[in-house]
Amino acid sequence: MIGRYSAGGLAVSEARIEVSRAAARPNGAALRPGWLSATRALLAAAVGLAWGGVHGVAAAPLKIVAIGASNTAGWGVGSQKAFPAQLEALLKARGYDAHVVNAGVSGSTTSGMLGRIDSAVPDGTSLVILQPGVNDDLFFGAKEARAKNIAGMVNRLRARRIRVIVFENRIVSLADRQPDGLHFSEKGHALAAAWLLRQVLGSAAPGGDSRSSRR
Repeated sequence: MIGRYSAGGLAVSEARIEVSRAAARPNGAALRPGWLSATRALLAAAVGLAWGGVHGVAAAPLKIVAIGASNTAGWGVGSQKAFPAQLEALLKARGYDAHVVNAGVSGSTTSGMLGRIDSAVPDGTSLVILQPGVNDDLFFGAKEARAKNIAGMVNRLRARRIRVIVFENRIVSLADRQPDGLHFSEKGHALAAAWLLRQVLGSAAPGGDSRSSRR
């Protein structure tokens, strides 16, 4: 589950109120032994909670695997500028302890992805970004077989309780691709990462698997 702590400013305020009430005891009543140390510990814990909330500390590490073909791998721009790396940076900038593994293989078809889906996605993975790509079409693969392979990967991952986002190339317009019209430009990868960020955060909700339609 993707989650972040809420701000703990209220906890700090309540702790301070309790300290003030105790300090204002009538007739100058003596404090109980150890009271001051306990109060200090309570206040320190409340401050720690507030600090974590303000800075959006993630409740648990977010482990993502991006599996696909050349666009996932970063053809023409390099893996450090490909959308998986950019998505990781966006998540970390928002306070999530996120790690996105790039499991893209240039030239891969959906059949190849299906064959390596288990080895590419280790136990403990939170979410998979599946980019089927267009190599099935380029290599004269049948549309029915492509759809069956995608469904097979999604079902296999869901059986392992791993959420899936199916990310089709249509999300990135031709204007944001390289001259070949197939591979994303640097801007295209940035746009893909921004789109995926919304899908990843939305996948925290029950039934949050996301599908983009094919084009």
